[in-house]
Amino acid sequence: MNEKIIPLKNIHVPVPGPEEVYSFKILNEVFYFQGLKGLLGAADISKAGDRTTNLAPKNAMDREAARAILASLTLQHIYDNPLTTDDGHVDSVMRAGYEIDIELFQSIAGMTLGELKDHLLASNGTRVAAVGLALTPVMASALTKLMDVHELVYLPGKIFRPTKARTLIGTPKTLSFRLQPNHPKDNLDAISMMVYNDLAMGMGDCLIGVNPSDGSVDNIAAMLWHIDKLRRETGAPTQICVLGHIKSQLTALKQGAPVEILFQSFAGTDETLTGEFDVTVEFLDQAVETMKKEGPLKEIAEQFMYFETGQGSEMTYRKHNGMDMATCEALCYGLCRRYDPFMVNNATGFIGPETHLNDFELMVSTLQDHFMGKLLGLPMGISPSYTLHSNSHLEGQQMAVQLATAAGANFFMDIYLGTDRMLAHFVNSGHDDQTLREVYHRNPAPEFLQWAVEKGIYIQHTNGSVERGPNWGNPRLFISSDLEFQRLHEATPNAHWV
Repeated sequence: MNEKIIPLKNIHVPVPGPEEVYSFKILNEVFYFQGLKGLLGAADISKAGDRTTNLAPKNAMDREAARAILASLTLQHIYDNPLTTDDGHVDSVMRAGYEIDIELFQSIAGMTLGELKDHLLASNGTRVAAVGLALTPVMASALTKLMDVHELVYLPGKIFRPTKARTLIGTPKTLSFRLQPNHPKDNLDAISMMVYNDLAMGMGDCLIGVNPSDGSVDNIAAMLWHIDKLRRETGAPTQICVLGHIKSQLTALKQGAPVEILFQSFAGTDETLTGEFDVTVEFLDQAVETMKKEGPLKEIAEQFMYFETGQGSEMTYRKHNGMDMATCEALCYGLCRRYDPFMVNNATGFIGPETHLNDFELMVSTLQDHFMGKLLGLPMGISPSYTLHSNSHLEGQQMAVQLATAAGANFFMDIYLGTDRMLAHFVNSGHDDQTLREVYHRNPAPEFLQWAVEKGIYIQHTNGSVERGPNWGNPRLFISSDLEFQRLHEATPNAHWV
């Protein structure tokens, strides 16, 4: 985070040329695709958001023709053809994605995408990670459309993107979790109980992060002070965040609130990022500089930004500039990369059936997003979720999480009982998350593990193995009296402790 952010105007982007028409013959049928945007959309699996914008493949043959063409294109061809807005210019998000290791890119520019895929599959993790920093987001999007499920699990599992605040996350053989103790009325007693419960299950080593129902500066500041108090009283080595708008968080910071990790949702087009999320790339540049100078963790943290993404927001607003969902998502990652974040959370599935209709679409997009983000240099967490108005199920969400864990995700969400009553979607619970650690032989961040062992939440054996301790899952560990426990218990939805 000590390096100065390169001004957008200093990032070179080739001048866009006229759209090319791509064609490919299968048997006696010739398939045509208008421009790189059309080709990229047709090469992906069919997803609801792409279908509604006429970017999805028409059928399996259409998709295979598009994939065959993509596999034959060189990286230089994709570099030379930046995708433009509807009126033909390169926007700020696209430009940010061109900040790459240009020397390494030049050494591989003559590779086709098919050759690049083979090269990465045959390379070790160090090489894969280095090559990723030489790729633009559109290259990552194109590559992911050539990958099958095994490859989408295998390749990102080679890459480690560790980050450091109070805890070190993303290292080999670790798996971290962000607590999300949301409440529809921001009830602080209920938030406390949910934090105590999930800390007692060994979760929260990544972050305690609350989505506020009331996004005012005063409420954000009050919630920050409250969860900071919980962190201090429990002694849990972690960091805190209230996921309000970035402008409100910065105002709270200037008023003295402990904004340890600064949050913002991202989008893959300027029209969505600015028009709907109310930020510009230039503002984000300034926000990062503010955190470097004024953030509470500036003396100990190496990264302190938190971004959330997920396929579909640009499509929902119809501000996708003719690009498919995976490509827009990759462009989000190019922008995230600019700021060396502590964590990036992908929430594909959160929007609902207008972007991802069913379990299959959710699972594939989850793997695509994790792969693209990891490849492009990000500390990726994944939050596969579903809503009741989509044709998705608990089992589909769980399969997506299992696959993403196998693929090496840095972290997942942890929501009380797996049900976010404020945001109305379904994600992981602390029980799910501990199961993932046990199935894949992963531990919490080392600082957090030491604390949890001292608290009796875990037992660590001399051979390094970790198992649940006598205090695992017992929130009373952090509560001083029966009276306080009863008060917190009554404030918490569907509380189940006895």
